[in-house]
Amino acid sequence: MPRARANGLELEYETFGDPAHPPIVLVMGLGAQMITWDTGFCELLAARGFQVIRFDNRDIGLSTWLDDLAVPELSAAGQADAPYLLSDLADDTVGLFDALGLVKAHVVGASMGGMIVQQLAIDHPDRLLSVTSIMSTTGDPSVGQTSPAALATLTRPPAKTRAEAIEQSIANFRTTGSPGYPASGEYLRHKATRAYDRAVHPAGTLRQAMAILASGDRTERLRDVRLPALVVHGDSDPMIDLSGGKATAAAIPGAELVVLPGMGHDLPEPLWPEFVAGIVRTTARARAEDTPGTGPAT
Repeated sequence: MPRARANGLELEYETFGDPAHPPIVLVMGLGAQMITWDTGFCELLAARGFQVIRFDNRDIGLSTWLDDLAVPELSAAGQADAPYLLSDLADDTVGLFDALGLVKAHVVGASMGGMIVQQLAIDHPDRLLSVTSIMSTTGDPSVGQTSPAALATLTRPPAKTRAEAIEQSIANFRTTGSPGYPASGEYLRHKATRAYDRAVHPAGTLRQAMAILASGDRTERLRDVRLPALVVHGDSDPMIDLSGGKATAAAIPGAELVVLPGMGHDLPEPLWPEFVAGIVRTTARARAEDTPGTGPAT
């Protein structure tokens, strides 16, 4: 896979589709590698007339690990001592735009990735064509609550062996996944094994988590966003409950909210057509640009 020099880091990325088509940059969530955007989903988007770009965020996957930074801890007051913020991850994404020669792009983020694309819309609206936030929230601590079972998946000590890590991941997937679209054991084992064998970096996941906690509430700043926006959320999400998606859509003027029954905190294949239809609908709202690679999709 290629790597791009961006914001002083190296970001691993992969592209699908025709480079002449409008770009969509996919931003993944906490501790999740770019392969969590399934290849089939990327190809489905590319078939709708987009150049699709997925990448590993900093401190995860095959992008730069920042192990020279301290492993953060929560203070007694509960405030995160974070070595970087979501705004830094948003800047990384813009750095990827620059490295790939993208003047503007559509962005789609899932979970923490949704938080990052919200931050992009706040900090870099001139670089965006549209924003899609999936299973995410605004940073307002009163919304987007996590169930005790889902919280336990985030706070377990790191596994000591490959086999233990794979079994732990499978259990986590079952806890947070979509009850209306349960994945097969074979699929979950393949997913967990592939992720472990590609890269394992618990310290990076912890730093990303602290970035979420330290970045605060985006609600008021989102009210100034003037971009076509889509918010997608499941009604059965144990990691970030539906109130997080509703708050996000309420904060962004003109945002469309799509609530999917039976969806949890994952991207189940039976719902890919729903995701793609919403993304295409949202990108069609964006003004066509003369710049190559930023025109409307078909």
